[in-house]
Amino acid sequence: MTTVLFACVHNAGRSQMAAGFFNALADPAQAHGISAGTQPADHVHPEVLQVMREGGIDLGGATPALLTDAVATGVQVLVTMGCGETCPFVPGVERIEWDISDPKGQPLERVRAIRDDLRARVEQLIATHGWQRPEAH
Repeated sequence: MTTVLFACVHNAGRSQMAAGFFNALADPAQAHGISAGTQPADHVHPEVLQVMREGGIDLGGATPALLTDAVATGVQVLVTMGCGETCPFVPGVERIEWDISDPKGQPLERVRAIRDDLRARVEQLIATHGWQRPEAH
């Protein structure tokens, strides 16, 4: 089982969306996504909850989590989004940096564009690693 960690600063937007898409689209027998932030917020941004619900994913139960070394050492892939130098360096872990704007306080149309960009990146990550769900027969 591969664990993919999606990390950003507040764990209230980008990383939550990416993990939500990952767990909805990847084969759960092969890979699982988690998310965390270097300075977690108190809650997921309301605009993020709304646009993800529009996309069929309910993040209502998601809570921002602190990105610790203990969290990072249990993963095989680390996808960072904007945490820069504060993101952990984990030896032996595949690290991918996604340059994606923070959706906090953005108009809904901008948050939807960020959501759609993240979905496309997650789909590409899943395809690149062969984590697609088996076809239903």
